[in-house]
Amino acid sequence: MADADLDVVIRQLARQLHTGLMTRAKERRDRFNGLAAKAKGKETGERFKMMAKATMEQATAAAKRLQMSADNVADSYARSMRLAASTPVAVKVEKTAKEKTAKKAAKAKKAKAKKAK
Repeated sequence: MADADLDVVIRQLARQLHTGLMTRAKERRDRFNGLAAKAKGKETGERFKMMAKATMEQATAAAKRLQMSADNVADSYARSMRLAASTPVAVKVEKTAKEKTAKKAAKAKKAKAKKAK
């Protein structure tokens, strides 16, 4: 996994979360349908059936939003890595950052030398 791109890992994690979410939703739906079957009154049974249906609708919507968000993040990461790899600006930025830290270190040495005198 050390060589794997992060966008692939993001998509895999989203897939795992999606299956877990849908599994739990189906368990809850089955529970409500079981309660509907055991219900003594018709209204109670209908209410449990409606709750089962609403549970699946909400879980499906949440799973779609989760998947969409993960896809957006993975695409954004992949795009930014492509841009960073294709432009020489990244190398230039690293060099300027190193130069800035070297300048700060030199200033700090000068300040210490002045204080010592």
